[in-house]
Amino acid sequence: MDNRRDVSEFPTTRRARLTPDQVGLPSTGTRRVPGLRRSEVATLAGLSVEYYARLERGQVAGASSGVLEALARALQLDEAERAHLHDLARAADGVPTSGRARRRTPTRAVSRPSLRWALDAVTDGVAFIRDGHQSLLATNALGRAFYSPVIGDGGRVPNLARFQFLDPAARDFYPDWELFAAMCVANMRAEAGRDPHDRGLQDLVGELSTLSDTFRRLWADHDVRTHGAGTKRFEHPVVGELTLAYEELAITAEPGLALLVYTAEPGSPSAERLRLLASWTAPADLPGANA
Repeated sequence: MDNRRDVSEFPTTRRARLTPDQVGLPSTGTRRVPGLRRSEVATLAGLSVEYYARLERGQVAGASSGVLEALARALQLDEAERAHLHDLARAADGVPTSGRARRRTPTRAVSRPSLRWALDAVTDGVAFIRDGHQSLLATNALGRAFYSPVIGDGGRVPNLARFQFLDPAARDFYPDWELFAAMCVANMRAEAGRDPHDRGLQDLVGELSTLSDTFRRLWADHDVRTHGAGTKRFEHPVVGELTLAYEELAITAEPGLALLVYTAEPGSPSAERLRLLASWTAPADLPGANA
């Protein structure tokens, strides 16, 4: 897959959000579009205007790490955005997935018994395994109860992105729906930059772009982020509002998969509601979870 369009649009959207005042340049003349001019970015990065224009046309193959870092500084990219820029350049050079062998998204759910045991060992929190497509591949018992609105009655492997954008129940489950939507798309953007050859992700993006105006708009913003850690609010249909802290852990033995754990502050109302949810009869296992 040719990633020149993504390479072109990413720095274009980044410079559109900056003003001359933000980067210490004088604001001169009438600006037809918001943001910095190409010439201003080139000056800040120490590049010729012609070379920077080539980069914005998607011709990033062969760009040195020094050039990419200079561009990242000029555009004031954060850590996730800087990594995304380098991923786009590596992909353009034909180096997949940050220099490693190209990852293959598992076509089956989690099968290693030890990984299932690790999930089941988490008893006071929601634990689940997610791939780069936002699919829920396996959960612990509390996770099955927690994600009952997403899992539903079975069928294909539940997908958080499809639920977010295509299921009306998502707006009830996520009180901060707009924030969650932006986070979901930004995570998918980062994943697409790491491996633009991922056909499964391409198909999912195409599906969501066709069926959701919001997804299509957010995808065009080219925002990227990594999940990491933080706090989220949920409105569960059984126990009500939950405020949970989350941590994401990469699974070294399964490149491309991540273990996420949601926990409540000890002694908080959310902790009590999680205990109540744990006593609720959990739905059946995810499709293929014990395959």
